[in-house]
Amino acid sequence: MTPVAVHVSVVQFRQNGFCELVDSILRETGLDPQYLELELTESLLLSNDDVTLSVLQVLRDIGLKLAIDDFGTGYSSLSYPRQFRANKDKIDRAFIRNLAMDFDDGAIATAIIRMTKSLNLRVLAEGVENEAQLAFLREYECDEIQGYYFSKPISGAELEDRVLALSSSGA
Repeated sequence: MTPVAVHVSVVQFRQNGFCELVDSILRETGLDPQYLELELTESLLLSNDDVTLSVLQVLRDIGLKLAIDDFGTGYSSLSYPRQFRANKDKIDRAFIRNLAMDFDDGAIATAIIRMTKSLNLRVLAEGVENEAQLAFLREYECDEIQGYYFSKPISGAELEDRVLALSSSGA
């Protein structure tokens, strides 16, 4: 089963009872925590206070996966993946857009992939829109890829229809 990734805003993360809400939703849906990945932006992690660290620890204790979203933008710190014990770094689409044509973007994406893998984390590239970007990321062994190349955003109902169609076709 593929994990479900959910983006968490700073406001949501800071709400009283956030961890309890997540735990309640897991129990209500029956979803095994290992299949829920919370995407946390670097701006959320910038407020490196005791509350943030304790909430992250509770989420890890529940068994959730944590991803650092938009890694490489803003005031990035190379210590984030280690300090927050994330499971995955997400390369921001800003570095993917001109990846195959711009040496600097390619070098940054390659460096993020290699650094992330050397920390035994997974790496995901956001905003993949064409075959050249996909080929570049495959060459450098990016673990996961998302973007319009595969599908534009769809509604929950449309996703359900597609899954049902695939399962009825035997695919």
